[in-house]
Amino acid sequence: MPFIKIDESPLAPSLSPVEIHYRDTGSGGPLLFLHGGWGYQAYPFDRQIDAFSDRFRILIPDRTGYGRSMRLEHVPADFHQRAAVETIRLLDALHIDRAVLWGHSDGAVIAAMIGLAEPDRISALILEAFHFYRKKPASREFFETMAGDPALLGERIATTLSREHGEDYWRKLIVMNGDAWLRIADEVAHAGQDLYKGKLSELQVPTLFIHGSRDPRTEPGEMQAVRDQLPNARIEIIEGGGHSPHSESASAAECNRIASEFLESIS
Repeated sequence: MPFIKIDESPLAPSLSPVEIHYRDTGSGGPLLFLHGGWGYQAYPFDRQIDAFSDRFRILIPDRTGYGRSMRLEHVPADFHQRAAVETIRLLDALHIDRAVLWGHSDGAVIAAMIGLAEPDRISALILEAFHFYRKKPASREFFETMAGDPALLGERIATTLSREHGEDYWRKLIVMNGDAWLRIADEVAHAGQDLYKGKLSELQVPTLFIHGSRDPRTEPGEMQAVRDQLPNARIEIIEGGGHSPHSESASAAECNRIASEFLESIS
């Protein structure tokens, strides 16, 4: 699995260059997957690699702080914006002018921010398990567990995260991510404040939202707020799906079908 260097990343402003690990398989136009706040292995895109590698060159980077990329000492509250900048610099280093982005959870936030900031670089967006609001009261206890004692997330999760990020580092990583989300919430001016500075409605890139009907990280009314912002975007709710329809055995095939139909429609 390859590594590539970029001159600098806002996620690690004191380091230069920054080395990023990424997976690279398949052939065709570039399809870049952006993982969520736990990294790649917690919700792997293995089924998507199998389904799409005959049509797309699939690239899956470990953003700085994750997997085999360089580790971090701190995750700021604006890490989504910083990761968006890093991803564009990664595309530059890989000499990719335009790509489809499929982001999951935190990765969906990052992908949407790239679509807003650099629409000419993006052919289409697939935004899965999307976050809209900055303040998510139903997830407060979850983020507090991450920031306080991530071992309470369970043995299976701890084993997966340890295997990917290292026994000596995974707890620190999850603490930093949970703490960042708590600060995102605590810095709001009002309950309905969103992650996109009120500009999500300006998104012009062809966009598909894929969301599980039982996603525990979704606030009441959150996806309706997205519909209000983007009435022409395609939003597919997978009945019974959780936070990761793409990797859940009961929903992965439906997730891939929806994504495939969307990608064919914009090709």
